[in-house]
Order: sequence, then structure tokens, then C-alpha cells
Amino acid sequence: MMLDKASVRHGILAARDALTRDERLVKSSSIGLKLIEQAEYIEAGTILFYLNFRSEAATRKMIETALVAGKKVLLPKVDRKAHRLKLFEVKDLAADLEAGYMGIYEPIEGSARPAGPEEADLVIMPGVGFDAAGRRLGYGGGYYDRLIETLRPGTRLIALAFDSQVVEEIPAEEHDKKVGKIITETRVITA
Repeated sequence: MMLDKASVRHGILAARDALTRDERLVKSSSIGLKLIEQAEYIEAGTILFYLNFRSEAATRKMIETALVAGKKVLLPKVDRKAHRLKLFEVKDLAADLEAGYMGIYEPIEGSARPAGPEEADLVIMPGVGFDAAGRRLGYGGGYYDRLIETLRPGTRLIALAFDSQVVEEIPAEEHDKKVGKIITETRVITA
């Protein structure tokens, strides 16, 4: 039976949205502690993060930890006209960010330095759902699928998710890109 992306997306988002704010923060903290133990993270000089949206795993503390550790941090800004993500190096979250597309905090053009996707050693991926094979279900815009195509070969992809976002099977198409690892509050899945 062919899985329907829309119904899978709806079910996973309903489970994620059911978590309380405090539950999300505790689970996000656990995810962050696991992230900094990963070889891909330790070896990366430049990391492309995302700022969490709605009920996603909270990434702000992870970004602050990376900056304190001396990592270069890149963050995306949605370019709706070109239907792609523009990347910027962010050094100060308080000074370099503003509310942007759909209320997501994004780099301020002119404040943060424009960056190319080839600069990233590691990409921390958002998503609605994942499976153990590394298949990712996004929000349907294709922004990250297009971004992945522009990365330097060998760039590592790690997804952050709550356990409830990891399901038995994610419906995937030929163009859908897989992640190498999924980190949840209780486990690290190598795909």
C-alpha cells in the first residue's frame, strides 16, 4: 500500500504538537547533549543549523553552544521568490536575527555575512518525520531537498527529532534526500 505523505505528515505533526512546551524543552536538551557527542559535530568547523519553528526540537541553545565552542554557524533565510534557502553566518543571535517567513527567526541581511552552501561541513536538518532508513518527510516546500543538491560532496546530514517523529516508514520519492543520522531524546539512529 502506498503511503500518503499528507496523512503521514498530519499524524506526526499531531503527535509532536501534543507535547507540552516543557516536554519539548526537556527532550530538546537531551537531543542537544547527544548532538555534541557525535563525531560529525566534533569534526565540523562550520555547521548549518535551523531555528526551530512551532513544536520542533528547540535549537537555540544548541546554536549558542556551537558558537561558544568556536564553530562557525550558518542559518537559512527563506527566499520565497527564488523558492530556495539563502545562507548566512550568524555570530550573535540577539543582533543577527529577526522574525521572518512564517514567523521563523532568520538572519538579517546586511547584519549577517552571506554564506555559500559549500561552506557547511555538517547540516542539522529539520523535518516533520523520519524513518530508520534516513528518509525524511519535510513540510512540502522542497527547500532542503534543493539545498542538499548544492552542498559539497560528503557533507554530513543529521536530523533532530522527537521519538514520536520517527515512524516505521516515510513515503519517499526519487528526489527526496536521506539523512545519515537521526538524533532523538532517547537514541541515535544511523541510517
